Amino acid sequence: MRLFSALRPPADVAAEVADALGARDRSLRWADPSGWHVTLAFYGEADPADCAAFLDRALEGRKSVDVQLSGSGTFPGVLWLGVAGEDLADLAAAATIGPGEDRPYRPHLTLARCSRTRPPTGWTDRLAGFRSRAWTADRVELMGGGSPYRTLRTWQLRRERGRAAR
Repeated sequence: MRLFSALRPPADVAAEVADALGARDRSLRWADPSGWHVTLAFYGEADPADCAAFLDRALEGRKSVDVQLSGSGTFPGVLWLGVAGEDLADLAAAATIGPGEDRPYRPHLTLARCSRTRPPTGWTDRLAGFRSRAWTADRVELMGGGSPYRTLRTWQLRRERGRAAR
């Protein structure tokens, strides 16, 4: 099973995204909102027990992170919303097994799959100014499967004193 660790936006933030998208054309393959997530680390075809044991150690005592969806863009074949968060890259590094990928971590929420050669510039323009409310991500999920993704296990992150639940 293909596995990854991720943060999930709260329901009201997902609703903000859905409202910003409005009517969706059929030229893109839209991701199911119930599966929206921000990947921390991708493990590929891996044993869930091995990943869970690694995350038990890697996430122990880790603090929650404040995040916000902000702006849009594309990778070849993907339309996404950007994710801003001061400690997000550190959390992603902690959740990564081994040396990680050669490219820098670019947190995003995948909205749709698209042509690799014709990016949906109308959508990136439309969503360029999008900003969700900020929220405190205090749970990491080990996810797997396909459409829809399944949460296999969760880890609670430590909340900082004085940090609002938002």
